[in-house]
Amino acid sequence: MLDPMQAFDMEGFRTATSSLLVPTTSPTPSVAPIPTVVPSVPTYETIGQSGKNTLWVVFVIMFLSTLTFFYLAWRVPVQKRLFHVITAFITLFATLSYYAMAVGDGNALAHTVIREAHNHTPDTFEHIYRQVFWARYVDWSLTTPLLLLDLSFLAGLNGANILVTIVADLVMVLTGLFAAYHNDGAAKWGWYAMGCVAFLVIIYQLAIPGHRAVSSKDAKTSKLFAAIAGYTLIIWTLYPIVWGIGDGSRTWSVDSEVIAYAVLDVLAKPVFGLWLLFAHGNNAATSVDGWWSHGLSSEGSIRIDDDEGA
Repeated sequence: MLDPMQAFDMEGFRTATSSLLVPTTSPTPSVAPIPTVVPSVPTYETIGQSGKNTLWVVFVIMFLSTLTFFYLAWRVPVQKRLFHVITAFITLFATLSYYAMAVGDGNALAHTVIREAHNHTPDTFEHIYRQVFWARYVDWSLTTPLLLLDLSFLAGLNGANILVTIVADLVMVLTGLFAAYHNDGAAKWGWYAMGCVAFLVIIYQLAIPGHRAVSSKDAKTSKLFAAIAGYTLIIWTLYPIVWGIGDGSRTWSVDSEVIAYAVLDVLAKPVFGLWLLFAHGNNAATSVDGWWSHGLSSEGSIRIDDDEGA
């Protein structure tokens, strides 16, 4: 029972009952905090100063090579200018391509999206924009068929084999271009695989029909074809490797990719051209008569007189 004397002790009453009215511990939240996803900043992979300087250096090399090859062509009779003219056009197209890239033209950003899955939060996406020089692929679509024509004429390949080789080469270049701008990983490497198959066709045409055709020529031409064709195929094999490390997997920076392609282009075009012209340019077997030297003959042409049918 409550002591009557304590009925008037309100202060003691409040003290005795305060623990019943006020909670002694702080409440804990029953709902976990909602996870948030902060969008990532896009990544831009573009050319730097070293890459730009490289483009200008190679432009000068290609330009001087073009002047050299046209000068060498001017010094020989028209019957012997076949390899000179083809080789000069190779470096001429390369000169235009490198000038376009050096001044900032002939490129576009390839957009790649990388998806990262998470267990308890929404998936995140990383957006990567890499600078791809489509002018390089235009260059290759013009210069590599001409390079193959040099090798085909040197070996003496027939028209059917030359056509197959040129078409395979164009397929190789175009599939590389499609792969460079594709943002889906599986499809990108699918295009890359198609380009590699086309390159195998080129290797076959030069190694089997090419060797068979050149074997009927003199020993000097046969040895030159074996050496320069082997050299070309080795250089060309490095291109898809650089592509896979550069545009394919983006392991290399754009500058590293530009420098690697620059070295390969110099080896595959000016060095190739100088070797071919100085080793075989004055050979009597390179003389081409017919329409190349004399134009189309009027023999067999159909003449329509002004007064015919009058």
